[in-house]
Amino acid sequence: VGDVVNPQSVQQMQQRHPALQVINGYGPTENTTFSTTWALGPVTADAGLPIGKPLPNRRCYVLNSQLQRVPVGVVGELYVAGAGLARGYLNRPALTEERFIANPFGAGRLYRTGDLVRYRAEGALEYLGRNDFQLKIRGYRIEAGEIEAALQRCGAEVALVSAQRDSAGHQVLVGYYQAADLAVETLRQRLSQSLPAHLVP
Repeated sequence: VGDVVNPQSVQQMQQRHPALQVINGYGPTENTTFSTTWALGPVTADAGLPIGKPLPNRRCYVLNSQLQRVPVGVVGELYVAGAGLARGYLNRPALTEERFIANPFGAGRLYRTGDLVRYRAEGALEYLGRNDFQLKIRGYRIEAGEIEAALQRCGAEVALVSAQRDSAGHQVLVGYYQAADLAVETLRQRLSQSLPAHLVP
């Protein structure tokens, strides 16, 4: 509750309780409280779990930095709108103005979640991390959360990605993970099947 669901945990739960229906829900406090849900089918340990589609009277927009919608599969920031959206933050007008913006697609306002997502082919949203963990290495803008999510899909129980300087002083992408019986080379090979080379730590 209140955190990203680990696919391996869901898989274990489904194996132990096959009749159990697992529903993954997403929602910031500012949108009281759920914005999306998704009934999970059988889960594999390396699956990216969708957070779903908007609930009735809720709307979700995946936008780039110019507040334009991005195509299916492209990472963008999630903005939510609709019934349940808060009016703002009590006695914090600057933060309210930053996070609650006019809806460029219609009436009302949007809440800028700070969460990175993408639409999957079946129309469900997939959560990838926070946008405040963006790195820039060799001219590439890198979303650490997207790589951390990929590490977890590849078998890491816990994952962290950061930028560090190598012995020559160049900034490089470094990944840390915790997993039982998962060799570094195996993990890198799995990552290279789903990520471009410049995103593999």
